[in-house]
Amino acid sequence: MHATVQAFHDAVLAKNDDAILPLFAEDIRFMPPTYWKTWTGRAAVAAVIGHVNAVFTDFSYRRTLGEGRDWMLEFQCKVDGLDAVGVDLITLNDAGLIQEFEVVMRPYKTVGALREAMMARIAKDPSFATFREAIS
Repeated sequence: MHATVQAFHDAVLAKNDDAILPLFAEDIRFMPPTYWKTWTGRAAVAAVIGHVNAVFTDFSYRRTLGEGRDWMLEFQCKVDGLDAVGVDLITLNDAGLIQEFEVVMRPYKTVGALREAMMARIAKDPSFATFREAIS
């Protein structure tokens, strides 16, 4: 596994949000499973991932597939007691940093619960007012 992907994998499992930020390219693009908008920028995406890490419970990676720049990390978790499975689709840039990061999840009911939990957390986090321009 690529060193950046391994470091991301390990940081997520350890819930070490500080270790995630340096793995992202400055202009990373993040496509979440909860709505059809893209987050752009290292600080904004790291903040979103930090909140997701707090919402997911019983999180584990099931398998990793990929080579070169393109990687897929398959995961399972719970959101508010609801089961979910999903994949992190990761594309690395020339420097080996995460340039694009898309998350696909199912089932629909759990994705809805994730959206509700994330909206509640973000509403209480004043730093997200500065990230509004990071959503395109």
